Amino acid sequence: MKLFLNNLRKRDYLYMLVLVGLIVVMVWLELEIPKYMKDITPLILSGAPTSKFLKIGAKMLLCAIASGVATIGAGFLNSRISASFSMRLRYNIFSKVESFSLEQIKRFSTASLITRSTNDVMQLQMFLSMGLQVAIRAPITAIWALCDISSSHWQYSVATAVSVALLIVTIVIAVALAMPKFKKMQVLTDNINRTAQENLEGVRVVRAYNAENFEKEKFEKANDALTKNSLFTSRVMSIMNPMMNFIMSALTLVIYWIGAIILANTPVSQITAESFGETMSFASIAMHVVMSFMLVTMIFIMLPRAIVSIRRLNEVLNTNSNIVGGDYMGNTNNVGEVEFRNVSFKYPDAEEYVLRDISFSISQGESVAFIGSTGSGKSTLVNLIPRFYDATDGEVFIDGVEIKDYNLKALRNKIGYISQKAIMFSGSVKDNLVFGDNGKNEQTNEDLDEALKIACANFVEKMDGGKDAFISQGGTNVSGGQKQRLSIARGLARKPEILIFDDTFSALDFKTDKKLRSNLKKYLASATKIIVAQRIGTIKDCNQIIVLNDGKIVGKGTHDELLKSCSVYKEIALSQLSEEEL
Repeated sequence: MKLFLNNLRKRDYLYMLVLVGLIVVMVWLELEIPKYMKDITPLILSGAPTSKFLKIGAKMLLCAIASGVATIGAGFLNSRISASFSMRLRYNIFSKVESFSLEQIKRFSTASLITRSTNDVMQLQMFLSMGLQVAIRAPITAIWALCDISSSHWQYSVATAVSVALLIVTIVIAVALAMPKFKKMQVLTDNINRTAQENLEGVRVVRAYNAENFEKEKFEKANDALTKNSLFTSRVMSIMNPMMNFIMSALTLVIYWIGAIILANTPVSQITAESFGETMSFASIAMHVVMSFMLVTMIFIMLPRAIVSIRRLNEVLNTNSNIVGGDYMGNTNNVGEVEFRNVSFKYPDAEEYVLRDISFSISQGESVAFIGSTGSGKSTLVNLIPRFYDATDGEVFIDGVEIKDYNLKALRNKIGYISQKAIMFSGSVKDNLVFGDNGKNEQTNEDLDEALKIACANFVEKMDGGKDAFISQGGTNVSGGQKQRLSIARGLARKPEILIFDDTFSALDFKTDKKLRSNLKKYLASATKIIVAQRIGTIKDCNQIIVLNDGKIVGKGTHDELLKSCSVYKEIALSQLSEEEL
């Protein structure tokens, strides 16, 4: 219930009040029609003039038209409420996910978060769209109709009550059987989305290894599990419709049978034309009672999946980000200083530490490189600076202030982060370069041209439209090296105090690599540059090189110093360059 209340506006509650009013009018008009039928029967039996039929028929027609108008109005308001609810819920889910740390996103999984943001929200929209109107209409209709029936012979009330009891038993049995499967259905939907996503993201690898049949079998297995689960729930719920029709038909027969018995036991002198009309009228009213409970079954058919979706969405909405910023906005003169003090880190639920007792300091304008074997913790270390993760032990400082005290937006505005995997977003080149909020004035064309020049992204001038050229989702219409240079230019365009290159130069040829490093030294001398790299040629001119091995610092110094003092660095260097080149 809290989920619905938190995602409805004041205007939606006003719509609900109007909706209730329209439904009351609609029910009243619908129950008035059987009463006019009761009046018509005596006229038929007595051979009354046509004018009387027309008068009552006109009233019935007006009731039907007015009821139809009220129904259309109620449906319109109901659609507005449910659409507004789902729009707000999707936004809140997306905003919550945006605040999650990388660890929390991995815990839910990308496929599951996509399913929750789309399929689960749609389940609740459908439930609200159909359920809201039914939840208001069904009890009003049932109570009103039962009051009308109870004012006549008690036998009609008993027959209707028995029919309703049978309906309720049918609903309870069906829901009890289907609920476990409905709970499983959303998990299976996650699984099929995950399988499809993996296949699409890894399509090159799949084709290169001729693994199409393997992927098809994996997808078929996930698809088959979802299909069997869906078929079971559909079969269980399909029992309800014929059962409803049987109960409705049986109730009609029972009411006419009761009416016949009542008339048979009534003295002939007391039988009037109204007695026949009463039986027909109450048969129609009884149908409204059963129909109202049939409408309730629609809610129960959708309720299990809605409950599962509510739980899944609440899991996201009730999860608070474990990366919480402080209030410090970063007003300092020590621009770009970075310090690690006894930092250790291990991933959540992991036993082994990835980083152990890391300490170093970087002054403004310095170029500092991290090198080491695969899995030594280089990328993990630089990911602690923008707080993609928080250190398990120790502290990280920027400009003399512990990064946990920084406002997250202010902290990240200090940093130009160029990721190991170049990510491009659909839009123009310019859209990608000015991506996000840099906390400063909007970048001018001159700023963007300078960033492209430093990043050696001269190819943009040759593209159709230049900076207005279209980049497809994921940057599939540019090469890997071009994506990497655009990614670098995006980081530079922010004019940050600290530049982090997370193995960014790997997709660049040696000539471009050298030119880019020269440009960084020439045009961004005041910015602090933190470089993760595998090439000795990329980092040998850095002010400081830090060598990592098994999560520990095993060497620290310049290129020449490390060749003399650090065997790990020398081994890496000799694997790439000859002694003469070194």
